[in-house]
Amino acid sequence: MSGAVDDAALLERFPYARIDHDNKHFYRGWLGERLLIQRCEGCADFHHPPKPICPRCWSDSLVPTQVSGRGVIHLVMLLHQGPPAEGVDYARAPHPVVTVELEEQEGLRFTSTVVDCPSQEVRIGLPVELAWIERSGAPFPVFRPRAGA
Repeated sequence: MSGAVDDAALLERFPYARIDHDNKHFYRGWLGERLLIQRCEGCADFHHPPKPICPRCWSDSLVPTQVSGRGVIHLVMLLHQGPPAEGVDYARAPHPVVTVELEEQEGLRFTSTVVDCPSQEVRIGLPVELAWIERSGAPFPVFRPRAGA
């Protein structure tokens, strides 16, 4: 499904995002509920956010590669106020924003939110896995605690 979406349709599906040539594959992955992170064919390093060249070896041979979405919370912020967002009620509870270090590579991090977990239990070191919710009519990547964590 995600490969069939042309650039114009991609822009329509994600009107809030700044989509360009370097990150369009990243957002196309979302439509198929896949987290695609650029991986260099030269040195095999993953890097995020998407860039036109590898920041390690300067190769322009970059391939959007699906990652597992498993990792450990590296950073936690609890927002008590902020811009309106679908499914976020700042008055009810702080909204967790986390940066997760993904298991594919040390230092490979992705920022989103955590679902299915009370905000007071969101902590650095918590093992999490990728999950998907709908936001603004399109899939949106989030994390949830891994079973048994």
